[in-house]
Amino acid sequence: MQQPVRAYIGIGSNLDHPATQVRRAFAALNAIPACLCVAQSPLYRTAPVGGPPNQPDYINAVAALDTALAPEALLTALQAIETVQGRVRTAPWGPRTLDLDLLLYGEFTRADSWLTLPHPRLHQRAFVLYPLHDIAPTLTIPGRGQLSECLAQCPPLTMARLDSRN
Repeated sequence: MQQPVRAYIGIGSNLDHPATQVRRAFAALNAIPACLCVAQSPLYRTAPVGGPPNQPDYINAVAALDTALAPEALLTALQAIETVQGRVRTAPWGPRTLDLDLLLYGEFTRADSWLTLPHPRLHQRAFVLYPLHDIAPTLTIPGRGQLSECLAQCPPLTMARLDSRN
């Protein structure tokens, strides 16, 4: 088993009680063998970006995991959680019960047909950058620079930070 690596997971849902789906995902992430969820961002309500029109708003968050899993094994575990929570892959960027994106895996970089790290659109997505900044404000994104710089250059997005009851 390898030394733990800090990984960041983007979480999103816009179907079947999205805030509940995101909270269930936090618990499921912590239950992955060889993983420990060390930080959870607040939840944010955001309008859909891309995809089919007339979708419900999303609830988004980010989690930080310390993991001894290889990136491929972690991605497989994330996809299994999505399936358990009712994810059905239909239209790209379409509505979903749960979307888990492996955003960062330490300083590791990779680009192939199965996995790209850092996530290829991470630096352009306010709905990921804001919650990521909440839990890791001094983070450096490999190949992109400081998280705070990416956030400053990100196109604006109407977002609402939710309190713990939403």
